[in-house]
Amino acid sequence: MGVSAAQAGGIAPLVRPMTSDEKKIILASSLGTVFEWYDFYLYGSLAVIIGAKFFGQFDETTRNIFALLAFAAGFLVRPFGALVFGRIGDLVGRKYTFLITILIMGSSTFIVGILPTSDSIGISAAVILITLRILQGLAIGGEYGGAATYVAEHAPQGRRGFYTSWIQTTATLGLFMSLLVILFVQASMSADDFKAYGWRIPFLVSVLLLAVSVWIRLQLSESPAFVKMKAEGRHSKAPLSEAFGRWPNAKWALLALFGLVAGQAVVWYAGQFYALFFLVGVLKVDGFSANMLVAWALAVGAFGFILFGWLSDKIGRKPIILGGCIIAALTYFPIFKYMAETANPALAKAQESVQVVVVADPADCSFQFNPTGLSKFVNSCDVAKGALSRASVSYSQQDAAAGTSASVKIGDKTLDPKAKTFAADLGSTLTAVGYPAASNASVVKLSNPWDIFRPQPFVVVLILCFLMVLVTMVYGPMAAALVELFPTRIRYTSMSLPYHIGNGWFGGLLPASMFAMNAQNGSIYFGLWYPVVIAAATAVIGLLFVPETKDRDIYAGDSAAHPGDTAVEFDPNAADY
Repeated sequence: MGVSAAQAGGIAPLVRPMTSDEKKIILASSLGTVFEWYDFYLYGSLAVIIGAKFFGQFDETTRNIFALLAFAAGFLVRPFGALVFGRIGDLVGRKYTFLITILIMGSSTFIVGILPTSDSIGISAAVILITLRILQGLAIGGEYGGAATYVAEHAPQGRRGFYTSWIQTTATLGLFMSLLVILFVQASMSADDFKAYGWRIPFLVSVLLLAVSVWIRLQLSESPAFVKMKAEGRHSKAPLSEAFGRWPNAKWALLALFGLVAGQAVVWYAGQFYALFFLVGVLKVDGFSANMLVAWALAVGAFGFILFGWLSDKIGRKPIILGGCIIAALTYFPIFKYMAETANPALAKAQESVQVVVVADPADCSFQFNPTGLSKFVNSCDVAKGALSRASVSYSQQDAAAGTSASVKIGDKTLDPKAKTFAADLGSTLTAVGYPAASNASVVKLSNPWDIFRPQPFVVVLILCFLMVLVTMVYGPMAAALVELFPTRIRYTSMSLPYHIGNGWFGGLLPASMFAMNAQNGSIYFGLWYPVVIAAATAVIGLLFVPETKDRDIYAGDSAAHPGDTAVEFDPNAADY
């Protein structure tokens, strides 16, 4: 493969076409992260069927344990994968490490498609499925850092933002791929056949993506920055202890987490995942219409990843990432309120005009944080608040005497949450006072993709596009910013952990946190304080403590380090490390 000027230690021109080798590097690296999101959306979209096939035959306690483990694999184990594979990547090399991660991830996804259900092999099926999910979570923890590091270390000086931004598009591409495959399979067979065996096909199809990705990656060479460092004997012998065991180094991982990634994660999840949930779960838009609205916004906005990655090479990473966080913090409340008023005007009007009060003993009310879906809130106050939140009702709370059972006051009616008819009584009472049915005539509805050009859905798509622009601002330059913040010897390890803690924990827990906050306060907008506060805090921390890195020469960055086995402390504020 050809060697760019930057790879040889010089400075490449800021503007030149990509070489064929560079295109191959970006393609090979991006396919792995496409896999990550393809699997993520597959498992989420088919979770009900998978649960019935592998967990449904067991008692409630066993099902809950398996569901918790599946959730942990999707979000919580990723940082541990970042530690394991980040260490290997800094010791052995980038190419072979993220070749291993894609083999583990792709093979695990394919095996789900051929795995016998619990009807055939009993509890072993559930145990194997959870093991595969954990392997996937660990592999994902190493995949992103490897791909971002590999591309950045091949990119010409002055174009790292543009090159790495292609990796940032893969979440959207993975979503589209999973939706297209599922919809195609569903359209080709009956619903019963899909539930019986058709659900396996999207998992089996993944082997094609795996084969292509592995074939391309096998043809690639090792990162030139890593090869140069290894030849000079400057590689780390203990990247974990060097990156996180010494405060002068560990503080930069913490600043990367709180000064860049945490804000990016909540803006990313709020703009894509929560926006879809808000349309369906809160505003009662039907699933087809909501998916179509979001799909249009994704298709239009996806180009922003490349745009802002390119722009970050010109004006810097910080102005774009932190600017996105600041704009999100300032606009989320009005923009989500505008979305409600546009997508379901009758519901928005009822929330403003109808007074609903929950009268309850404060000790009877829990904070309904339930990320795994396993917790059951059975106190009368919790039952009332949960039902009102799911019905998208705005309400206030009035304290009652200790030991008093909760009640719900709507107009001149008082409802008992413990009554067997509570659900039916609540629905009829809300309708009588002005809350519209879910299928009311004012709610936005699409019967085909081209309905998007009618005024109401068109405005909703514009709102979603605005949220998507913020997503691309914070996410497009992120890979380059993280790569440049750390020296070559511990780069893979150092950048992977804050990225996966931020996105797996801060971002992954966003929907459950926002629902709990809405239920606690009685407003469908109160949960927005979660992304607003974190995005604002990230902007402040990033502005004060995180340096601008776009002009760093990462190829010469470790040349001043002392050779040998001694851990090297570094100063990211220096021109070179």
